[in-house]
Amino acid sequence: MSPRFSEQGIYVRLGSTNRRAGPEILAEMQRSIAGLSFDQLPYPDLSSEDLDPARVQRFFKQSGREDNAKHLESLGVLIAHAGRLVPSHGGLILFGRDAVRRRVFPDAAVSCARFRGTDKVDFLDRVALDDETVLEVIEDVFKFIRRNTRLAARITGVRREDIPEYPEIALREVLVNAIAHADYSLTGMRIRVAIYADRLEVENPGMLPFGMTLDDFKAGVSRIRNRVIARVMRELGLLEEWGTGYRRVLEDCRAGGYPPPEWQELGPALRVVFRPHPLTLASTEDDTINDTVNDTVNDTVNDRQRWFLAQLRQGNRVTWREIVQQYQVSESTAKRDIADLQAKQLVEFVGAPKTGRYRLREQP
Repeated sequence: MSPRFSEQGIYVRLGSTNRRAGPEILAEMQRSIAGLSFDQLPYPDLSSEDLDPARVQRFFKQSGREDNAKHLESLGVLIAHAGRLVPSHGGLILFGRDAVRRRVFPDAAVSCARFRGTDKVDFLDRVALDDETVLEVIEDVFKFIRRNTRLAARITGVRREDIPEYPEIALREVLVNAIAHADYSLTGMRIRVAIYADRLEVENPGMLPFGMTLDDFKAGVSRIRNRVIARVMRELGLLEEWGTGYRRVLEDCRAGGYPPPEWQELGPALRVVFRPHPLTLASTEDDTINDTVNDTVNDTVNDRQRWFLAQLRQGNRVTWREIVQQYQVSESTAKRDIADLQAKQLVEFVGAPKTGRYRLREQP
């Protein structure tokens, strides 16, 4: 890659296209020339005290390492600067105290949304996971995905196998890579997980690293954008640096009968698009119920009730207690939510009072 100068500014060759180099691209070019990644840069106005000790201790426990500052230095979480140890950008993104992290890197976070149709018009569910670092959000992202996607059933002999709408191992691989390779120097952009009626998208800020194309990526070429973040994730067993992620994603999709995902470069962002498992599209179970529920949900059902209905569609046994746990509301509020759904004739209770369950009500 080499810059090209014109009257309109500086252009760089990225993949198969020429792109105008804005301030962010020029800054990354300078870091690349200096052999540094953005997350390796020091934050001289702060100190090691701005790292959250509970997060640091949890990392050492999970990685099996001895808790000491020397190892944080070797990872690049702490950097010697002007005679003292200060946190790096990556250290703050992964381990910073909440108040400092939100102030310095407010966009180093993950947002999730479920839309009613195939575009970003009607929200059915959404959450911004700002209270957790990008290292902590993985399980909560999957809780969101599970409560907003369907399950199909496949019967093999006498056994029932539940088929998630999207491949969880491949999704986890893509999410981990989005966290590891996002460009955290960009402002106003964050990692996003968006679920539509016909697809699921994982998008992270930042194009492929300089010198890489999608063909290189698919061929197994590995280039780390965030060296500090990658080292920490590698020690936790979340990431490896051998460029096999693309192959593992395809293998998981192929083994589970899922369509292969599509990687898209969209200016300053990289997006991976997953399509549903064919069985979840072919399944007719509860289709009439779901159509009626969705029509009602769009206008007259609150977020807690949408979640409750989604759990029932997936075959989960839920009561008012799960609403209280999920949304931290009172018992009376949760019971009122369910009573309202019953009054709307969307759900019904079947069985004995102590052992029965709620289910979606069949529609005429």
